[in-house]
Amino acid sequence: MTLNRDTFTYVADLVRRRSAIQLTPGKEYLVESRLMPLARECGAADVDAYVTGVRARPTEVDLVRIVEALTTNETSWFRDSAPFVALRQHILPPLIAARGTAARLRIWSGACSTGQEPYSIAMTLTDALPPSMSFEILATDLSTEVLERARSGTYSQLEVNRGLPAPMLVRHMVRSGTDWQISDELRRAITFKQHNLLDPAPLGGPFDVIFLRNVLIYFDLPTKRAILGRLRQVLKPDGVLVLGAAETTIGVDDEWARVPVGTGSVYRPGDATPPVPQPRTAVNTLPAASAAPASYLSRTTPSTPVTSVGARR
Repeated sequence: MTLNRDTFTYVADLVRRRSAIQLTPGKEYLVESRLMPLARECGAADVDAYVTGVRARPTEVDLVRIVEALTTNETSWFRDSAPFVALRQHILPPLIAARGTAARLRIWSGACSTGQEPYSIAMTLTDALPPSMSFEILATDLSTEVLERARSGTYSQLEVNRGLPAPMLVRHMVRSGTDWQISDELRRAITFKQHNLLDPAPLGGPFDVIFLRNVLIYFDLPTKRAILGRLRQVLKPDGVLVLGAAETTIGVDDEWARVPVGTGSVYRPGDATPPVPQPRTAVNTLPAASAAPASYLSRTTPSTPVTSVGARR
């Protein structure tokens, strides 16, 4: 069945207005595959009939479900691996030196989807930080449905098999029937909140590290600039922004500086001129900045929940 043009135009416009994500012509197959389960659920013959019914009697619940169905993206454990290697080897050492080993780090995982990214970050931090250092992670997404799944911390064997190393599985998850459950310690370190990247940045900052990967590619240039501006407002001056491998601030927002790390790059608020790339063997860590006041909270101290207004992955 081929989606008719009117249906696609309506859905694309709805998604653009609600999330700023651009569904360009040629994505009809995506709209049809994502909305087919909703059509079947309500007994519609096909997606065209389902959307026609919604347009005739629109409700906020139906509109939200359509947008959420089209803004739920692919995710997996330690996705693309390089950002997590960079976190451990290049980002954390200078932050530890600047903050002190008794400090608490604040991380924002935007567009976190079903939670594999923030849990992967938490596993990395647990294994890499000094025992006296604590952390808290704010994980946000536009979709309340995927956030509920993330908050539960329960994953099937098939989901666990997608990128989670066996040692991490043993250390940080326990069996729950036929599924796997994230440990209570990691779940306590993460606060999941609904948030739209079109809105002001969530409370809980300023952040030491922001992960916003594989999201900006879906937005037009003005929206990218607006989002990057809001990120800069809640990132510490020596903080680090981690984008997807196909994303960059260069040519989008000149208030960011690109910093080569490992096999990729991260971004910092600062000079628009990117530093001259150094040989990979010479790049060990990000340069440490001036020390920020340390928060003398142990990782074993119960975490104060991060408050937030309710980002997408």
